[in-house]
Parts: sequence; C-alpha cells; structure tokens
Amino acid sequence: MAYSTVTRLRRISQVIWLVLFVLHVYNTEYRGSLHAAATDIRLPFPARMLLDFDPLVAMGNALATRSLYQGLLWSLATLIPTFFLGRVFCGWMCPLGTLNHFFSSLKSEKKRGRQLIDSNRYKRWQGLKYYILIALLVAALFGSEVLQILDPLSLAMRSLALSILPATNYAVNAALDVLGRSAITRPVADGLEVVLRHLVLSFKQAYFRQGFFLGLIFITIMALNFRVTRFWCRALCPLGALLGVMSRWSILGLEKQAGNCDECNRCLLHCQGGDDPIPGVPWRRSECHLCFNCVDDCPTSGIRFKWFPGTATTVDGPNLQRRKALTSLAAGAAMLPMLRSTTGLNAEHHERRLRPPGALDEKHFLERCVRCGECMKVCLNNALQPALAEAGVEGIWTPVLVPRIGYCEPSCTLCSQVCPTGAIWEVTAKEKAWAEEQTDRAPIRIGTAFYDRGRCLPWSMATECIVCEEWCPTSPKAVYLRAAEVVDQQGRTKQVRQPYVDPERCVGCGACEFACPVKDRPAVYVTSVGESRSATNQILLRSPKRGWA
Repeated sequence: MAYSTVTRLRRISQVIWLVLFVLHVYNTEYRGSLHAAATDIRLPFPARMLLDFDPLVAMGNALATRSLYQGLLWSLATLIPTFFLGRVFCGWMCPLGTLNHFFSSLKSEKKRGRQLIDSNRYKRWQGLKYYILIALLVAALFGSEVLQILDPLSLAMRSLALSILPATNYAVNAALDVLGRSAITRPVADGLEVVLRHLVLSFKQAYFRQGFFLGLIFITIMALNFRVTRFWCRALCPLGALLGVMSRWSILGLEKQAGNCDECNRCLLHCQGGDDPIPGVPWRRSECHLCFNCVDDCPTSGIRFKWFPGTATTVDGPNLQRRKALTSLAAGAAMLPMLRSTTGLNAEHHERRLRPPGALDEKHFLERCVRCGECMKVCLNNALQPALAEAGVEGIWTPVLVPRIGYCEPSCTLCSQVCPTGAIWEVTAKEKAWAEEQTDRAPIRIGTAFYDRGRCLPWSMATECIVCEEWCPTSPKAVYLRAAEVVDQQGRTKQVRQPYVDPERCVGCGACEFACPVKDRPAVYVTSVGESRSATNQILLRSPKRGWA
C-alpha cells in the first residue's frame, strides 16, 4: 500500500474519531420526558464509553483505589495495539491530538521552510510530559487524582462540555434571535431553528461557572500550535507519555537508508511528533505519532516503516535525566500531604461542598474523580458545577451542586450513570429513594436546608409565602408550615404560615433554595451537613440504643 494512501486513511480515521467524540459529548444530555420515565431516567447509550478506553484514567484509578472500576478494562483495547504498533492512538484516534494536528496545519507561510524544519526537530523540552506522568502516577498511588486534569480525553471533554458547546449553543440561539426580529428573515430563522434543534442546539441553554476560563485554557492550547506543531502532544500530554513508554517494544518502526537521502529535509516539514525521522540522527520511537507524513513526503525512499526494522538508528525509550525524574517522583509524593494538611478535607467542611447523590466520601471521591465534566453536562437542571474554592485546591473542577442554578431532580441518577471511575457510585432512583414515600429505606442525603429568618418573608416581613413547601419533593415533605400570629407595619395582627425544616426528612436536593423568591440571597439555603456519604459531617447522630440524639 502506498504511503499516500496510508496518510489518507489516517486523516479519515482522525475525522471519524473526532466526530464520534463530539457527538458523544453533545449527546450526553437527557432529551426524554420526565413524566414518561419518572421512576428511572436513563440515557439511551453508554455515555462513559470513551473514557473507558483511556489507559491513563484506568492506571490512575487502579493505583489510587487498588482496584479497577467496571468498564475501565476496555483501556487494554488502546494499550495492547501500542505494544505492537507504537503511538497509533495519538496519531489516528485521539480527539485532542486531531484538533492540535488541525490547528498546526494552519500555520502562516512565515513558519514554512527552514523555520518549520527547525521547529520539527526533537527538543529536550519534549521530555517534560514524562516528568508530568511520573508525578501523576505517584500522586495517584498516594491517593490523589488532581493531576488527571491534564489527561487529554478528560481535558477535551471538560472543555467541550462546560465551555465550547454551551458557548456555541448561545451563539446559535443569539443568531436565530437576530434573524427572527425581521419579518423578512423570520421564516428562515424558524426553519433553521427546527433543523438546528435536532443537530446543534441543546435541549436548553446550560451555564457553567468558570466556563470562560476553561474555554480560554482550551483556546490557548490550540493557539500554541501556531508556534510549535502539536505543542501539547509533544510537551505536556501525560497520556502521550504513557503510550510513548509502552511503544518502546513495538515491532513497527522507521528504518533509515542514509545512502538514499539527498538531505532535502522534506521529512521534517509535516512531522507531528518531533521524533527526528531525518537520516543521520537517531529516530525517537517514543515520540512518533505514526502520522506517516515523513515517508509520504520523502522523494527518494530514504526512510520507510517496516516490521522488525533495524534498530541501529533508533532510540527506543524516552531520554530522562535521573535528577529530574527523582524530582518529579518527590513532587508527586509530596503533593498529597501538602494538599491534605489543609483544613478543608477533615477539620473544616465547606458548607457549600454539596456532592452529587451517590458520591463517595470526600477522600475516596478525590481518589477517583478525573474532572471529565460528564456529570455536569448530563445534569437535568444544570445544577452540577465545577468547584473552585468549595473543595480546596485538590478538588478543583470536581462537581458540586449549586441550588441557586438548579436543583437535584428526585428521580434522576444520570450523573452516576456517566461517571467513568466510580467517584459517583452508580445508584438507581429506588436506591436514591427520593421519588417515593420514605419508609425504612434511608434516602441518599446530600445536605440539609436551613432558614435565614431575617430574610424569610413569613418570618421577617409578615408576608405569606409557601413556595419552599410547595417545591419540596420528599414524601412526607421535609418543609412544613405552622400558622403564627404576627403584627404587620400598620400594627394589625394577622396569621401567616411560617416554614420549618424537618432534618430527618430533608435530603438536600436544593429545590427550596432554587425556588425561593428572595433572589439575591435566598431565605432558605442548603449546606452539606447531614450528607449520607460522611459519618462526621452530621447534624443528627444516631445512637444504637437511644435512637436520634
């Protein structure tokens, strides 16, 4: 098969995998009827499927938890071909790698010629990703997955789900709104809206905290490709580093025939990995993305890929410096005690650190969460948001419930269905026990509601308001009302119903806070105290003999 045909197949593969990835993220959204599926809301496809194929997520999960969550064994489908072929995933399938590849191809003409050739030679800073990988795996071994924010699939999924797709949805809706203002273009806008509702637009506009900064990080990564071809892949990607290490045993490699080389340097023009395919210097197997551009551009067949190639001109593994490797190891080992020695995890629970229903206790949650953003994307009411200060530095971009934006739907367990690592354990609506009358089964609690009586209308302003009680979804209701005589501004005595919270029935869903008509700072608010996942962050302690104490 001609190398030109191979490069065309590679481009087709990249496009297919990128489209599948974008469709996967886009379709991580429930579009069915809540009434039709009131007892069990489920997505029609396995939404965590793509991250199941990520060997870095699987390895980090195995090191952190001493086990492997269901589905992550599929990562062998990515890892095994690497042993035989090399970093074929990076060059043919990785969606973030494909985007980097695309933007690298858009360099201005000023970067062509000698400058482009020089920039595509191997640079020592390309070893940085291996030191990041060491720190990531050591930190995972000690129980922290915070460095998984650098995993390329998690990064791409988080960026698309929490920033790029919501921004695209907003822009398309804004454009349709502008078209719809004119009587001439309104029919066009109506027709486009019908089509785009099925192809591009989300069921409803989602809003995410830090979406701008997540998008800015993503755009910066893309922009760096105008300076250095696939800069992220060459310098920072820990998954690429892992696959580079595994590829040292591959039986497919580049063989150089120096006698056939006329030193035209065309093999360097479109090199994606910076692996030195040019004859006369060693080829670096662990950096090659198998894009086949070098052999396709070579006019004299001075280089070629073959099975079991001669290794005299090949460097199989990464060239690491012992001192830097030891520094990375120490940094990974020191990271966890430095992060955990602050007050946030044990000594001072953040009141607004409301985790999704089914989330593990905070320590084990941080051992598993890879910050992919799927749970936030799939949340029916846009209630799950990326954390910033609520969970400390270690918990950055992990999911927290923000009731003022949205509440947790009683019959919904979608976040537990899409979590790829078990940070949110998969539960059913029946196990959640919010959509049915509470019996002996203890419901999953994510917090407890409290009243600020100084802002509550019935308590502070002698004004009737029962919105929180009407919205409370538990049965019997956790919010109950008591009639009380109050005196209004004119000195008249009147009766209003004042709300109270029963902490035994409250599950912390946030519906009362979401619906509270006091908009700037609600009169009722949910805190994390009473959450089921913690034995210490409690407001009511059960005694084995005395019941509630």
